[in-house]
Amino acid sequence: MNWKLAAILLACCLSQTAQAEPIAIDGRRELFVDDYLIDSLEGAELFLHQPHDEGIVFRFDRPWEGLFCGYCTIIHTDDKYQLYYRGIPTSGSDGRDSEVTCYAESKDGVHWERPAINQYVVHGIKENNVILANAAPVTHNFSPFLDTNPKVDPKQRYKAIGGTSTSNLVAYVSPDGIHWSKLQAEPVIKDKGWVFDSQNVAFWSESEQCYVAYYRRASEKVRAIARTTSKDFIHWDEPVQMTYDNTGSGTPRNHLYTNQTHPYFRAPQIYVATAARFMPGRRVITPEQAAEIGVHPQYFNDSADAILMTSRGGSEYDCTFDQGFVRPGTALGNWVSRTNYPVLNVVQTGPEEMSLYVNQEYGQPTSNIHRYSLRLDGFASVRARREVGTLVTKPLMFAGDQLELNFATSAAGGVRVEIQDEQGKPISGYSLNDSNVTIGNDVARIVSWKGKGSDLGGLAGKPIRLKFEIDDADLFAFRFVPK
Repeated sequence: MNWKLAAILLACCLSQTAQAEPIAIDGRRELFVDDYLIDSLEGAELFLHQPHDEGIVFRFDRPWEGLFCGYCTIIHTDDKYQLYYRGIPTSGSDGRDSEVTCYAESKDGVHWERPAINQYVVHGIKENNVILANAAPVTHNFSPFLDTNPKVDPKQRYKAIGGTSTSNLVAYVSPDGIHWSKLQAEPVIKDKGWVFDSQNVAFWSESEQCYVAYYRRASEKVRAIARTTSKDFIHWDEPVQMTYDNTGSGTPRNHLYTNQTHPYFRAPQIYVATAARFMPGRRVITPEQAAEIGVHPQYFNDSADAILMTSRGGSEYDCTFDQGFVRPGTALGNWVSRTNYPVLNVVQTGPEEMSLYVNQEYGQPTSNIHRYSLRLDGFASVRARREVGTLVTKPLMFAGDQLELNFATSAAGGVRVEIQDEQGKPISGYSLNDSNVTIGNDVARIVSWKGKGSDLGGLAGKPIRLKFEIDDADLFAFRFVPK
């Protein structure tokens, strides 16, 4: 055997060994929004769930708000929900001085109030909820986040970016999310070409231990997304074009107007992108219908909806669910340009509920925000209906003593769990036949086995596989927890 062939065989062996390394999930919650942990799936499928429309929760009806409010963000803190949005009642070029950033608050995520900030006179009125004005073009797409970096300066607990291609992305900071100041005179993120013409988002990544930003970059004349990272929020790495696993390139299948990428609050290693899918020239309503609902004449020749993508860091989006996540529905006002754009961030609004907010009826006097609800972790599930399905995970290692499931079954259905060794052999006492059937509908149910109970402490830190048997049921998420 010559040395080149030996080197190739050695490289292949090393590659296979590296790929076979167990995935250390420790006590992290894992959702079935991708195939990251899935080794095999038979008789079951990954199923995207549709959010339930809970109706209008906020209307843009103040003189400084109006038809073209957008690029909204919701932040959930310990005691309140904070809403940020662009106020602009008239159409025109991006980055105008008349664009302002507005603020509202809620105790429950449903009922909202506009606090009297009274910092700026807007449209001749000082008693308003405007928190930033006279800061063009930052106010065109001002996008804030709550900095969860444990080393954050309390005076900079909130951070934001905003700007267009003429200004690049300028950074602002705030101690309370209401009173903002510019971080520095120079922009923090720079790029050239068709860039920043959207809501550009940033956050502290717990899993990557750095700041991450996703922003508009449309190098192929299709609205797309780039990513960059930073250790200090001031100095950013060379940006990379995001790729999409359904196209295998940096060009998405359709225009992605906003990306709304953010860490999922119950599993921050998973970034959820509730992106707006824009369909230019795809007109649905007639000019007569447009006049009837009062949409601006420039804003009914296109259509849009929302999709769901995910990422676990790096330069690729997982597009497992290449379909509509939030559809326009029956209302004519949602079949117009630049509507159905999700608000940045999915937040918890009940013990077993989370909410996604969507900017709708854009360019109309009725412009508003709808709330959509999902069960916790309920973006997607492994679903089996007509036959009993099985899912086997890749080898993994965990920390904890018990296995917790988020699941839902029919009255006749159920979920059983087998724990296997790394080679796929059932571990004594933890086979499917030993598993007690888990029945019901629960976001946090502990699994048990006959003769073993729920105790898994003896398996912690060892390579295992999980085999789920799913019968007329949905499995949304799992994690290992201490007793």
